[in-house]
Amino acid sequence: MSGVPTISVVMATYNGAALLPETLASLQAQSFADWELVAVDDGSRDDTVAVLRGVGDPRIRVIESAVNGGPVVARNRAFAEARGRYVAGLDQDDLSLPDRFARQVAWLDAHPGTVLVSTATDCLVDGRVRPGQWIRPLTPGLIDWLMLVQNPLVWSSVLFRAEAARQLTPFERPECRYVEDFDLCHRLRAFGRIDQIDMVLTRYRQHEGGASQQFNGTMTANVETLLRARHQAVLGTRAPDIAGLLVRHVMAKAPIGNRAELRRLFDGIAVLRAHFGTLGHDAATLARVDQEISRAWWRLCRTGIRAGRLPLHHAITARPAAAALGDARAADLVASGMIGAVRALRR
Repeated sequence: MSGVPTISVVMATYNGAALLPETLASLQAQSFADWELVAVDDGSRDDTVAVLRGVGDPRIRVIESAVNGGPVVARNRAFAEARGRYVAGLDQDDLSLPDRFARQVAWLDAHPGTVLVSTATDCLVDGRVRPGQWIRPLTPGLIDWLMLVQNPLVWSSVLFRAEAARQLTPFERPECRYVEDFDLCHRLRAFGRIDQIDMVLTRYRQHEGGASQQFNGTMTANVETLLRARHQAVLGTRAPDIAGLLVRHVMAKAPIGNRAELRRLFDGIAVLRAHFGTLGHDAATLARVDQEISRAWWRLCRTGIRAGRLPLHHAITARPAAAALGDARAADLVASGMIGAVRALRR
């Protein structure tokens, strides 16, 4: 290994002693060993610092903060101390599979036009591995589209070029707390393409103590602000005001309220899609985008129908041209309509 590591893993830690040992073990099991971990502890009240120091691995650097400033402040401090050519995201409760770093370093070395590469991700729930809910496979063009309507990437799966990130001031923006990773990906996109390796190399732990569970209100408000700003940046005054609908129904998967709301959402998506089609993407990319729009339509319809909020015939008659009938299973829609009718009567 060289004196300066190839990879700097930046991590904010806070009261993570229970799950942190497994995360650290996943780092030590990497087949690519030329990494450092810069862990900034954000004023933990448990044994997090003792766990970090107790590993006894010289590649792990621990910085203690006397005052709890939140994950953005801690991660910004960790990034300021990072020495690596590449920077890896990893939260204190997530896991990296053994070949993650080896494959991502090889990818960035072979693709100089790529600024960030992520991996496919599975979920870890109560000790059991479950398939990830993120769309895959992801091409660079499809990532560009999805970043207009949702967050397609997992922070703990990304590796990006430090030289690009150092041009950002600050590294992560405090006003984007709990969606700072999504915001960072948008800002890094100016320096190159975003790719994904279609292989599960990361496990995202879902549990009640996770930030996405504890701070859902702040996260929802900030991602809505982020998406609205992004739409206005690309479309100006023509930008549809659908950020709130995207967050509630596409990202949070809440049942759609009625046919008018459904149409407003997808009319807005159509405006974004029309602009996206002018950006020079190839036919295969545009076809994938249209397919994902169609699937999103039927997913939202199914949820609304089963909740008893959207009659089945409204979903059929209000279907936009992009929503192919082939993406809906007829038997499932009929069953959903029956379930929804019963729920509507009970309500």
